Amino acid sequence: MDRRSFLKNSALGAGAAAATTLAAPAYAQGKRTLTMVTSWGRGLAGVFDAAQQCADNINAMSDGTLTIDVKAAGELVGAFEVFDAVTAGQADMYHAADYYFVNQHPGFAFFTGVPFGMTATELNNWYYHGNGMALHHKLGEIFGIKSFLGGNTGTQAGGWFAKEIKGPEDFNGLKFRMPGLGGKALGHMGASIQNLPGAEVYQALASGAIDGTEWIGPWADEKAGFQEITKFYYTAGFHEPSAGLSLVTNLDVFNDLSPTHQSIIEIAAGHANVWNLSQFLMNNGAALERLKAGGVQVLEFPDSVWDAMGAASQKVYDEFMGDELFAEIYQDYVASMKASSGWLTQSISAYRNQRDRVLG
Repeated sequence: MDRRSFLKNSALGAGAAAATTLAAPAYAQGKRTLTMVTSWGRGLAGVFDAAQQCADNINAMSDGTLTIDVKAAGELVGAFEVFDAVTAGQADMYHAADYYFVNQHPGFAFFTGVPFGMTATELNNWYYHGNGMALHHKLGEIFGIKSFLGGNTGTQAGGWFAKEIKGPEDFNGLKFRMPGLGGKALGHMGASIQNLPGAEVYQALASGAIDGTEWIGPWADEKAGFQEITKFYYTAGFHEPSAGLSLVTNLDVFNDLSPTHQSIIEIAAGHANVWNLSQFLMNNGAALERLKAGGVQVLEFPDSVWDAMGAASQKVYDEFMGDELFAEIYQDYVASMKASSGWLTQSISAYRNQRDRVLG
């Protein structure tokens, strides 16, 4: 039996057991309430906003017949426990970055961000007009969940460091916070990778428990206060050229909903995906200028570091190619990325270069 079959059979067995403990949904005069657990601290800039926007969209479009009760990280379960809570039926939905759950299946990383992967535009192209959404659903079925993209941070920064990074050797022994496949790649470069929930990162950096961290980008990073601790900030990272966030419902719960409510969840997530991306991009530029004014050194990794990151990332992909579903997602993802990139490079990228040259 291959790994995929084993996972599927195990998940089906677990799903049958979970069905006996799945909390009965709240009904009152034709109304229903679903509990959404999240990986985000309440008020965490951008990411918690995306979860709340999903919930607000559902509440409004259903005219109150479907209400989402949003729980921040730690209010019902921990930030990294939301996957297990929903697959086990302890909660109805989660909002998170799916790459937190690569230990469940490495394919989840593609629906957040992967090293040298898609920008937000390319990800949306694949998801809505390629096979991305269908593959997200195919992967989710193994674990008894129904998934939709429900937010995006845009291109993420390379991160904050206690010292300047001058070469690949500077990652050797570095205690660095980075989830997903990007973190595994830095591990190949000798870094000691820490996977911390967002709400815990500031204290870990301030205490010296970690030497550096990636989080999101200028706006969210400024809100988190990392500039109070260190001034070395790399604005281009290899690990998340965009970061999709997911709205995920227990599959039994989703199938028990009316077709109208199912469509509302899908449309609400899609709106939040675009709304959240615009939120981050609208705020990042001004935040970066404030960080610079406060003494933050805005840096770029040298080419030798980019080359080492590329080689390490390929090692990570190679490690998982033996998994049939991972390979299927990877191949489809890369094919879509190449198809989108050709036109975007020759149109938008070329235009922006000329616009910036002409306007100064």
